[in-house]
Order: sequence, then structure tokens, then C-alpha cells
Amino acid sequence: MPVIKVVNRENQPVGEITLADKIFGAAVNQHLIWEAVQSHLANRRRGTASTKTRGEVSGGGAKPWRQKGTGRARAGSNRSPLWYKGGVVFGPKPRDYTWELPQKMRRVALCSVFSAKVADGQMVVLDELSLPQIKTKDMVRMLNTLKMKGRTTLVMDKQDETVRLSGRNIKSLRILNPQNINTYDVLDCDHLLLTRQAVTQIEERLSK
Repeated sequence: MPVIKVVNRENQPVGEITLADKIFGAAVNQHLIWEAVQSHLANRRRGTASTKTRGEVSGGGAKPWRQKGTGRARAGSNRSPLWYKGGVVFGPKPRDYTWELPQKMRRVALCSVFSAKVADGQMVVLDELSLPQIKTKDMVRMLNTLKMKGRTTLVMDKQDETVRLSGRNIKSLRILNPQNINTYDVLDCDHLLLTRQAVTQIEERLSK
């Protein structure tokens, strides 16, 4: 079972935590990770892009000029795709991009990325996280103390408005809770920061 140290806001060790082996020490299944990421990105697409075909654009009807004798190319409608403001050929239409993965596959993919983060030393566990006041500067100072350079995903064990409001203007910081964390959020960061209680909640969720 993986064992990592637990630190406080000042990056001082305050203990150790033993992680569940099948969640944080599992074999990394790269193909399932790929499928989970592709599913997440596909489900984010709204699928509302739409273009008009030659039968939907306004105009047309009358033949622009007679078939022969003008010296110009034959034309049957001024809404042909060849014409300015004509219809669009094979353009996008509203569609559903939803790609659902089975729950067991999503769970294995999530365990894989957690295990990869632990193996790469990119996961840090905090004893607890609370801020005395809503201040972005305090959050930035804490992240710098913890050496969180680059994109960081912070997983809180409970809703804390002071922490959320202090970190919402930090572009490189994403704040989540154990219930809505997914493979993409864990993979798309340079550092994974969790509270001790968040680790317990994640293990309870993924052990079912």
C-alpha cells in the first residue's frame, strides 16, 4: 500500500497516510484513461453548430438568366453552394455527441490516474485547509509554499466558501469535491492537492 506524508499549510510534515492500494496503487490502464478523457470531452460539446443547406437559405426560385445565349455559365438558382450567400454543402447540423462509459470503466480509469499521480510524486495531502478570510493573496501564498507550480487541482472534503472565493480568480487552480471529480480533472493538472478527509471520501466512493 502506498504511504505518503501529510503536510500542513506551511509545508511541514505532520504525519503519514496509508492509501488504499486498489485506488492509489493500481496498475495504470492507459487505454481506459484515454476513453474516459474522450468521453468527458465529447460530453462537454453542446452540438448546436448549424448551417443552412440550399433548401433553407432565403432567395432562389427564379432562374437568374436564361439557359443559352448570354455567354455565361448555366445557373438555375442564386442559392447554389457556388454562389455568395448560397447554401452550405455538408455543413454541421445539431447533433448529440454524448459518449457514456460504463461505471466500472470510469472507476478503473479514475483509479489509474490517481495511481499515476502518486507514482510520479504529483499528489500532496493536506492535514486540513481553512483560510481566516477571503483573500486571493493568501491562497497564492499557500500554493507557493506547497510548491504548487503550474495547474493545480484542489479536492476539498467539504464546501468552504472562503477557500472557493479565495481561489476562483486563480486561473491555474481548479477546486473540486470528491463527488464530482473525474479522470480528466485529475489528469489535466501538474499537481493534485487533497485534504486528508477528501482522501477518505474518495476511497469510500471508489470502493463501492
